[in-house]
Order: sequence, then C-alpha cells, then structure tokens
Amino acid sequence: MTGVRSSSLFRRLRPGLLAAVVLSTAVLGTALSAAPAADAGTAAPAAYPRVAPVPGGAAVSVAAPAGTASPTPTTPSTTPSTSPVPPSAPTNLTASEVRTASVTLTWTGATSGCCAITGYDITYYQEFGDIVFSASVGAVTSTTITGHLGSGQQYTFRLIARDSLGQRSNWSDALTVVTPVTDTGPDTTPPSAPKNLTVGEVTASTGTLSWSPSTDDVGVLGYNVYQFDGWFTSVLVATVPGTTYTTPLPASTPLRNLYYVRARDAVGNVSIASNTVTLPTTTTTPTPPPPSTCRVTYRNQSEWQGGFVATATVHNAGAAPIDGWTVTFTFPGDQQVTSGWNATIGQTGTTVTARNVDWNRVLAPNGSATFGVQGRWGVSDAPPTGFSLNGAPCTVA
Repeated sequence: MTGVRSSSLFRRLRPGLLAAVVLSTAVLGTALSAAPAADAGTAAPAAYPRVAPVPGGAAVSVAAPAGTASPTPTTPSTTPSTSPVPPSAPTNLTASEVRTASVTLTWTGATSGCCAITGYDITYYQEFGDIVFSASVGAVTSTTITGHLGSGQQYTFRLIARDSLGQRSNWSDALTVVTPVTDTGPDTTPPSAPKNLTVGEVTASTGTLSWSPSTDDVGVLGYNVYQFDGWFTSVLVATVPGTTYTTPLPASTPLRNLYYVRARDAVGNVSIASNTVTLPTTTTTPTPPPPSTCRVTYRNQSEWQGGFVATATVHNAGAAPIDGWTVTFTFPGDQQVTSGWNATIGQTGTTVTARNVDWNRVLAPNGSATFGVQGRWGVSDAPPTGFSLNGAPCTVA
C-alpha cells in the first residue's frame, strides 16, 4: 500500500488563452517519466493540467512507420525483429476499498514485452474539476491513494505500466468511484448513479430535466441538480425529491451550460454523477435540427504506440446527388495527420478537412466514398465523434 505526498498544483488555462499557449506533449511525457521508479512502499505524486487522463496516452515517443500516400502490405521479413517491445496495458483496475480520504486500487499486472516491469504511473482527477494528479509506484498490483481526496467526491483513476527501458504501455481502462461522507456509519454506501438524464420540454424561458431513479441500500432521499460551466465550477441549483426538475434557462456566457444530477441518501452520501446535458440560453430560441442527409463511419484500422491508420466512409443519405464534398471533423486527442489517400487532407489545430479528389467527386443517392489517414499521437488516439459534410452535420455510424 502506498500514499501520496503533497505536491504543487497547476490549473488548466482558461479557454480564451488556449490559442496563445500550447502545452507540449513532450513536457507532459517528461512530467510523467521524471518521477523515479518507486518500490512498493513509495509513491511520487505530481499534478498537472487536465489534458491527459484518457486511455491510450503513453507519454513516450516511439517511431511510427513512414507516412505514405496509401499504406500497402509488405512481405514479412525472415529476420526476427530486435525492436524493444513495450509492456501490455494493466487490466482489471478496481477499488478494493473506498473511504472518505483514501482509495485502495488493485489491478492485474502488465505483461513485459522485452524488459522487466519496474512500476506503474497512476493519474486521477476529481470529476468536474481542472487538476490532474499523479503517483508512481513500484512493480506492485495494489496501492492506496491518500493525497488530494475528500469525502463525498467523485474521482476517476487510470494507470500505465513502465519497464526498465522507460517504455510505457497503453493506459488501463478508467475506474470511477465516489467517496462516502463517513467511514463509521450508520450508512457508508452511496446511492447508484441516476441514468438517462435528458432535456424534455423547452419553452422560451424554462427547460425540464428528467432522469431514471437511483437505488440505495437504505433509501434515496432526493436528487441534487448541478449546473457546470464546462471548466471547473459546479453550482448546486436545486434539491428535489423526484426525478424531474424544471429550471429557468441559463444566461448566455462564454463558457458552457451543462447540467448533471446526483442522488443522495439520508446521511448525505451522494452518487456518481449522471451524464451531462445542455440547455439553450435565454438569448437563443431552440429549434429542431434539420434531418441529416449524410452518415460517416470512422474506423481505426491499426494503432501502435505513437501512431495510427484510420479510414472514414461518408455516405449520401439524401435523395439528390452531391457534386463535390468536404468532410470536416475534430480529433478529441492530440492526433496529427501525416498522410492520406482518396481525398485531399488538411489539418488546422485539431480540425481535419478532407476534400474529394476528381474520381470520387460525385456521391450518388445512397452512394459513399472512403478515404484514409495515417498519423501520430502522444496522449490520446480517441476517435472523433462529430462530422459534417459541406457544413451540415452528419450522423455517426
């Protein structure tokens, strides 16, 4: 078991400054690898802006295959590869004990690729906050996190293995827990999370939220409704006994207007949060979106530490042909396209634009075209979730 010593904290930049400052993934890699490999009784903590807690994000640069216009199969070499193989990702991350100010994590250890596993790096953050903490442990499969935890709060944990060459695995799956408000009873079990939070009727001045009920070993007393600015500030706007709440529409701000719900019991334990939803602001008039006339399917064909190959298929779901198409999407991670095929590919920041080439310019009704990209990544290779065709949003298949 290990604890986390206190560490200096860093906050994310506010959205208005993000265009002026770039956080290098190389710096992040240094932050994660600078902590010495600890033995089973030591954890080295750190905190850094919340930009990295996503699976697949090993902060180690590994050479990717050279970019080509169209990847083609190659004849396997008869000479065995001598390249160092990184460890596999740790699995089965669970919380064996959750208390008001500590969480004990256990996991199935990573499998070494070429070299001995020397330890694990753990990242965790408080949900609806803006700080990510980290800790390093030795070659163990259990540790207790005690730093920067509080009662009645929700936290998400991930970990990554490292070997004696400094190579790192992919991230484990995420584990989300909520701490109780008491360790001594009479009730230390939080309710289950509310499900299916949705926006119902929206008028010119109000919006109605509804959700599925939670369960509890003693009983659910009610629900807390929160407004979140999408950055790090949550405000409790109401406590209700049932599973609906009608709220005034929020005022327009530069930040977001997200809402989420937590169940609570009689002693004050709160559940893991529901999903979030957005309400229109008082300066906008809600209008139903037009029916989508396109559908896009995005697939990661292959992925390795630091690189990927993906394809996207755009389908014309309308009744008229499309003469000339441009597909736009945004990477949620830090992917950088290095080459592409079957389209003219451009990238600005995280936004990628794919334009037709001459031979696939026309999309007939119920017709489709497929293009591909090859690229690199350092922190996350999460797939994009939104696409547009000639400026109109598409359904994601």
